[in-house]
Amino acid sequence: MLTKTKAKLPDAVGQPTRELCEFLTQIRYEDLPEPVVARAEELFLDWFASTLAGKNSHQIIILENFARSMGPSSGKCEVLTVRGRSSPFFCALVNGGASHVVEQDDLHNSGVLHPGTVVFPAVLAAAQDTGASGKELIAAAAAGYETGVRVGEFLGRSHYKVFHTTGTAGKLAAAAGVARLLRLDAERMQHALGSAGTMAAGLWEFLRDAADSKQLHTSKAAADGLMAAYIARDGFTGARRILEGAQGMAAGMSNDAEPAHLTDSVGSRWALAETSFKFHASCRHTHPAADALLALMQHHHIKAEEVASVTAHVHQGALDVLGPVTDPQSIHQSKFSMGFVLAQIAVNGRAGLADFTEQSLREPRLRAFHNKVKMALDPEIDRAYPKRWMGRVTVKTLDGRDIDQRIGSPKGDPDNTLSRTELEDKSLRLAAHSGAATETEMKEVIARIWRLRGERDVRDFLGAR
Repeated sequence: MLTKTKAKLPDAVGQPTRELCEFLTQIRYEDLPEPVVARAEELFLDWFASTLAGKNSHQIIILENFARSMGPSSGKCEVLTVRGRSSPFFCALVNGGASHVVEQDDLHNSGVLHPGTVVFPAVLAAAQDTGASGKELIAAAAAGYETGVRVGEFLGRSHYKVFHTTGTAGKLAAAAGVARLLRLDAERMQHALGSAGTMAAGLWEFLRDAADSKQLHTSKAAADGLMAAYIARDGFTGARRILEGAQGMAAGMSNDAEPAHLTDSVGSRWALAETSFKFHASCRHTHPAADALLALMQHHHIKAEEVASVTAHVHQGALDVLGPVTDPQSIHQSKFSMGFVLAQIAVNGRAGLADFTEQSLREPRLRAFHNKVKMALDPEIDRAYPKRWMGRVTVKTLDGRDIDQRIGSPKGDPDNTLSRTELEDKSLRLAAHSGAATETEMKEVIARIWRLRGERDVRDFLGAR
């Protein structure tokens, strides 16, 4: 277990940003518990495969073209989707966007944040740039996850109502991970977070238009966080109290911020170990209800055609994010439709990557079931959120039955997690989805990631085609 620095600088007293920075600079691979190291390897594989799955999406093609025209055409770092080379900044930019396309990247419940999609593209680019080892990458990832999750918890539920936390807290997560990899001291770590925080952005309005902004949030969080750390290394200063200051992030982006979350149980509680994998290929807010509906239909042997209506009992965050999507018109938007996701569960028995297609958007059976679904705020579920994402559905059948089903933890949560075999299978499906890597290549990547802690160098995961 890590211990916090005993002798604090005078300006650290009562300033949680500084206290957090002092902790982050102390994180060493040797101090991480074995389950945390193992989870880091698992989350890295999950992120890597999610990145490959983003290949060929129009958003990523545009970002690749931007990187090609604006950045160098060679370098030490990999643009995974095209097997190209570029600078750390542009690799983080493209890989960060790509890993968030198919909605299969990880999520931390109480932080309400996708940490992997912003931390790993930044720390991998920096590790490849500096020739860092697998152990150094894991320690950097731990610092990034700790920061992003704690900042997300600090900003609170009011923040998430308007802001996509992965785009805001995610910038600081990426900055902290890269700053740790660059071995910045607490002072420069604090400047890195200050610069990242002043650039933090990401608004939910895009959901109403089916716009591409969600991938921009993660690509910019990864790249800007990396930038913040690199310029802090060279002496660029940032706000010292970017989180809790009078004109900092909490002041402008939250009305329920809680500074204690920034430093509570540092060194004994690890965000990496608390992070969930995504099972269904949709917004995580749909997963609890999806699991509950799947359990109900299997247990009671009910078919989609026998259902008259479905009520998904949800927390307020689900209403805020999913509520605007009433008539999904794109693949990505359909993943943010509770009705459409539950229709996939009812009709197909799953909501997997291959189930969300242009054809499925127009499938009459899916559309008919979509129209039977409504969401309702459930006070019990809302009180448990965001620490727990509980699921409950009520189904009315055509023969007059009312059936209720609850689940305590969605598939993929730490207490209902995916095994390494399941993660390997998921990774192979993700890579095959886009054709970004052959099965043989992906099995070699999987084997290398399982021994990540022993890798002396983390360059060259995929050869040029």
